[in-house]
Amino acid sequence: MTASAYSISLAGMGKEVARKPELDKLRAADVDRHKIAEQLKGALDEGRLTLAEYDDRVSQAYAARTYADLLGIVDDLPQPGLSADEVHARHLAEERRAVRKLPTALMVLWTIYGSIAAINLMVWFLVVMTAETEIYPWPVWLLVPGAALTATTVGVQSIRSRQTRQRR
Repeated sequence: MTASAYSISLAGMGKEVARKPELDKLRAADVDRHKIAEQLKGALDEGRLTLAEYDDRVSQAYAARTYADLLGIVDDLPQPGLSADEVHARHLAEERRAVRKLPTALMVLWTIYGSIAAINLMVWFLVVMTAETEIYPWPVWLLVPGAALTATTVGVQSIRSRQTRQRR
């Protein structure tokens, strides 16, 4: 991979790049240092940094050797142009998304239940199509564990959302 390919990975200056350990060790290019310096200039213009902080961070940016060094300089700064309200709104949206996401155990249970229900319905359908007599609709009994799983999911999600509201 060429140096320009590494520069492109930092072009968005996204914080997700800093979280990848294999990228943290890569050497930064002059273009990357300049982009970080421009981001620092924007933070200075927005009033997020004092002149002394700006000078200190710019000198650190031009002395940085790796992406980890560079991204550590701007870790505490939001993306350019974001207000405190926008940052707070994004943080709240991420929290709501995390609360809505089902825990892994429930995801596994729903996957198992869905698989079993699909197989039972398919088998029942095939038996009904091939049998000459009326067949008892046994898949209806799958509604019982489905209702229990639904009640459990609703309970877990309401507990999680209540805990999140209490933390605020």
